[in-house]
Amino acid sequence: MIYKNNKLIIDHFDLNSIAKKYKTPIYCYSLKKIKININNLKNHFERINPLICYAVKANSNLGILKEIRKNNLGADVVSGGELMKALKAGIKPKKIVFSGVGKSNEEIQYAISKNILLINSESKSEILEIEKIAKKRKKIVDIGIRLNPNTDAKTLTQISTGKKENKFGVNQKTFLKLVNIVKKSKNLNLKCLSVHIGSQILSNKPYEKMLKVLNKIIKKSNYKFEYIDLGGGMGIDYSHNNLKLDLKKYSYNIEKFLRTNDCKIIFEPGRSIIGNSAVLITKIIYIKEGFKKDFVILDAAMNDLMRPALYGAKHKIMPLKKTSKSSKKNYEFVGPICESTDSFATVKNYQKLKEKDYLIICDVGAYGMSLASNYNLRPKPLEILIRNSKIQILGKRQKISDLM
Repeated sequence: MIYKNNKLIIDHFDLNSIAKKYKTPIYCYSLKKIKININNLKNHFERINPLICYAVKANSNLGILKEIRKNNLGADVVSGGELMKALKAGIKPKKIVFSGVGKSNEEIQYAISKNILLINSESKSEILEIEKIAKKRKKIVDIGIRLNPNTDAKTLTQISTGKKENKFGVNQKTFLKLVNIVKKSKNLNLKCLSVHIGSQILSNKPYEKMLKVLNKIIKKSNYKFEYIDLGGGMGIDYSHNNLKLDLKKYSYNIEKFLRTNDCKIIFEPGRSIIGNSAVLITKIIYIKEGFKKDFVILDAAMNDLMRPALYGAKHKIMPLKKTSKSSKKNYEFVGPICESTDSFATVKNYQKLKEKDYLIICDVGAYGMSLASNYNLRPKPLEILIRNSKIQILGKRQKISDLM
């Protein structure tokens, strides 16, 4: 993404021309960037040779999932719907891991019927439910147990999942008890120790602590796990200040872990694959004078991109046409929704803007469209993919009539 002659370009496409042709708001993805991100993970972890299961919750667009499959990745799913979508995209069942704290009886039955790689269970009740269904079907089901390692991921509170107060996984004492229960079962085969400490992690320290906890619990369990699922959480640089996780160091730490643990590693990355592959193109409807700042009212809103309202997440906002004139007042970029939280960012020293100008909100590929809603009865935006020299429609823009 660069400026050429003061126009913002992605993969040789002028975004201003795209905005005018397709109307806004638009989710615009770069296939080139998705492939770069996938290859970056594969190259950094080449010596480990992990099974990479893309976290479908990050972005479940069928076109995106088909590209994931073409790049020989598996899928991490957390609902029956995500499992169906992954299978529809052609992802092999033996490359699919089913996670999540509240799988229903129907979802478990469906997962078992599709012979997926494994179901990561998160409680004694869930394990007993899986066993009951497996027994009824006269099957042996491969499962994992998710450990809560009580590790602070040093990320946003809302997306931290590995501390003892979080709902995810079981504590070490319970984990050891569950290992013994599953070992005695005739219908369950314990294959995996699973863990996931949070999202948008930019430091290796939480991962280092997590690996130490895993080492200890494996020794205590005296059990040979075929898989260790390390989850995902690998962060991206939303600030555009070169803040990123040191994957080389993380890979080294895992290699060190594998010297004493002979197993296959599973990763569940979502954001690190899809996050920075997309922008949300939007148009300024009005500029409203306010107290000490001006409100830049966009045609994109919190129903299109929920992260800033939900997490206080920060996304860089860039104009599609660059100028040298600066605004004397701060700009707050907001949407039309009737909520004060419908705000994307407040920026100082921004270039002077005018109504009908186009902007992009950066790095919206993960948890952008997947969290989108029809709040205020607003139709969901168009999704397009830049594929080499062509533009592919990934998802049609909803019409108001679709919501009636």
